[in-house]
Amino acid sequence: MKTDKEIRQDIIEELQWEPMVNSTEIEVGVHEGAVTLSGHVCSFAGKMIAGKVARRIKGVKAVHDELEVVLPADAQLPDELIAKNVSNALKWHTTIPDDRIQVNVKSAEVCLEGEVDWAYQKEEVCNAICGQKGIKQVIDRIVVKPRPDAILIKENIAKALQRRANLEATGIQIEIQGDQVILKGKVHSWNERTEAAYAAWAAPGVSTVDDQIVIDYD
Repeated sequence: MKTDKEIRQDIIEELQWEPMVNSTEIEVGVHEGAVTLSGHVCSFAGKMIAGKVARRIKGVKAVHDELEVVLPADAQLPDELIAKNVSNALKWHTTIPDDRIQVNVKSAEVCLEGEVDWAYQKEEVCNAICGQKGIKQVIDRIVVKPRPDAILIKENIAKALQRRANLEATGIQIEIQGDQVILKGKVHSWNERTEAAYAAWAAPGVSTVDDQIVIDYD
């Protein structure tokens, strides 16, 4: 099993390979596999990417993102223009019901509200706008329209997990509480944990996923 020092060094080196972030402005702390990212990035997309970089490193159990977005002068836009660009990005995305999502922007912070039918649509909203120029932060208040059917949800997720070739589904337990899915058990990598969470998010009627899966590298 990797030590915290080894994990930290791997993250630093991986960040140096990532062209979307300036690794010299990012501080990496690791304690018992839990990573804290602090410092500055020049875009919201850079903040998102830095978090993804940390999560894909073997040995990482959790990531706490304290990165601050400090926009350079040429990346700063009026709130009205940011709102227009974000709305257009959602409009052109085929899987997002843009007519049900409200966009409000204040001091370069984008607040999203509304209702979608699927959890994956909620995820796609953030993915669609994170690269837009001028954004410092995104506040996601989008809710998934509840359509709970506990037995059906559990069966669908279990089947989805079993279909995935790169996931050992036998070590995962699924619990349903209303429209919330709770995942428990053990997997062997962060990618397996991510795959399990994606499978749960994609199930109809799921609005939140509480991922309690433990990564066992042994």
